[in-house]
Amino acid sequence: MAFRNRRAANLPAKLSRSWLLVNAAKPEDFAPALASEADSVIFDMEAAVPDDKKDAARDAVVEALSTGMTAWVRVNGIDTDFWAKDLAALSKAPGLRGVMLAMTEKPEQVTYTAMRLQAGTPVLALIESALGIESATAIASAPGTFRLAFGVNDFRKDTGVSGDPLALAYARGKLVVASRVGKLPGAIDGPSAPGADAAEVLADSAITASMGMTGKLSLSRTQVDEINLGLSPSTDELSWAHDMLDAHAAGATVGDGSYLPRLARAQKIADLADSYGLWNA
Repeated sequence: MAFRNRRAANLPAKLSRSWLLVNAAKPEDFAPALASEADSVIFDMEAAVPDDKKDAARDAVVEALSTGMTAWVRVNGIDTDFWAKDLAALSKAPGLRGVMLAMTEKPEQVTYTAMRLQAGTPVLALIESALGIESATAIASAPGTFRLAFGVNDFRKDTGVSGDPLALAYARGKLVVASRVGKLPGAIDGPSAPGADAAEVLADSAITASMGMTGKLSLSRTQVDEINLGLSPSTDELSWAHDMLDAHAAGATVGDGSYLPRLARAQKIADLADSYGLWNA
């Protein structure tokens, strides 16, 4: 706990907006990431680490998670030579919050992963291919699946689609609908470019929110604030929710069939604002 941002440490992962990926081969970056405003931090043992450094990176992660740090960990795909080693090493790490499974394409991959960890360890399924997208509903309903995340860059490589929001709308929408069917928290979008500035990250986060996704991966600590801002209730929404709840508390009467749905939305905004520390900001 000494390493972790206190606000973020107290936030349930089902509400996490920003998911910061940290290269597991660079343990000097672990503490700064955990001290940042990222809602969730993921030590990345997969894409960020070349094969000849996997063992050293895994050792660094286990050491960190055994000496006071808490984090999620991205493990290698089930079809690699590293998957079983990753899970065996992490299964007894006291600071493990959950794992992100790279290249998830089938529901049983999530279940097999969960079975190799301590009971109840959540698995975040990273979907990065056409097959994964088409299997998203089944993956969302698999035992062990906690949330779905979108591996945009690998999906684009697999399918040849561009980065235009319209080209990616089907895949994003599929993850959103699958999450709802599977009764999971909102889907997590892929990251902005590592060098994207604040305006670009805010624009990307607006797309994420418009698609119904409630989280976003990040490759840089400098982008976390914009992701949190872009995926939180806006100032206008907070003001509207305040007014709606105040009026209801003062005895406002139900005027039409939209009143109760609006009241429920106002309460949801208030609950999120409380969780994110925005309500009295």
